[in-house]
Amino acid sequence: MTISRRTALTGSAAALALAGSRSPAGAQSSQVVVGTWGGDYGSLLQSQIDQPLVKPLGIEVAQDIANNDPRRTKLIAEKGSRRSSMDVACINDVDSYTLSQADILETVPEKDVPRLSAVLPVFRKPHSIPHIYSAMVVLYNPTKITTPPKSYADLFDPKYKGRVGFSDILYNFNMAGANIAAGGKANDFTAGNKLLKELKSRDPKVYPSNEALAAGLKSEEVWITTMWLARGFMWKKGGIPIAWSVPEEGAIPILFEAAVPRNSRAKDAAWKYLNAMLDPTAQVAFADKMGYVPTVKDAKLPADLAREISLTEAQQAKLRPLDYAYMQQERGPLLDFWSKEFKA
Repeated sequence: MTISRRTALTGSAAALALAGSRSPAGAQSSQVVVGTWGGDYGSLLQSQIDQPLVKPLGIEVAQDIANNDPRRTKLIAEKGSRRSSMDVACINDVDSYTLSQADILETVPEKDVPRLSAVLPVFRKPHSIPHIYSAMVVLYNPTKITTPPKSYADLFDPKYKGRVGFSDILYNFNMAGANIAAGGKANDFTAGNKLLKELKSRDPKVYPSNEALAAGLKSEEVWITTMWLARGFMWKKGGIPIAWSVPEEGAIPILFEAAVPRNSRAKDAAWKYLNAMLDPTAQVAFADKMGYVPTVKDAKLPADLAREISLTEAQQAKLRPLDYAYMQQERGPLLDFWSKEFKA
């Protein structure tokens, strides 16, 4: 059969168009769906990564916005599906561990994500890239608490009755902080749970979200809480009267990561997106706007910003990472305690 030049060109154009769609089996898409948080994080993804770095590559980005738990649940539910509803999943380090253990996340190939070479070695993982990190500190109102608190244990001082607040969505980290305050073990929260039960009698406030907790701090309903240093940095910039202390027992770190589900239908685009998340300019922008510290060696922060959001070497050496295996194994019982025995 003879094929004319016109027919060949038309066929090639059609093939290219087909390759850019998500419909045919095995086709790679020029669209990437990013499962992420909304608010400032989602906006910064759009302004610092999607538009300047990914769009010029011919990749269209759509955001699937939800909190951490629904995103984790969706990824688990879709494990057996031919296609995941998202191509890039933004997750915290606890869920990253859970999903990797369930074999839901694809191994990140260095050849497709060359910026991995710039990642600080302490943050390298086979199934995800580290985007930004911070530490859980003690936030307080310096006009109400004139002697800076030194530890997580200070939240449990009876003199702060009715003035302690928590964000409900950080229940597992709040419980880990209480456990450190009580001298408990990383794989046994018994001591911390006892301390939380004692605190319950002193009218602690539990807010449904980080933003609601910020409102409680702004209204001075709450004087002291635990929260990511990065959040404290943002809230202070927004005019909320707060200061913070890195707990002397050692702070709990938080790492926000990104990964690609094994059943993503747009892996080529997804790897390019992960690579863009490690761009030094974008990482500095996240630090400036949100207070999270870069995870790559070549992202240089201005000196004044570094003083605000970075930990000293001594504080870094005392970081208290969560026991991921324990947090996964006890996820249900931890939530039950928080919801039924502490918050209720």
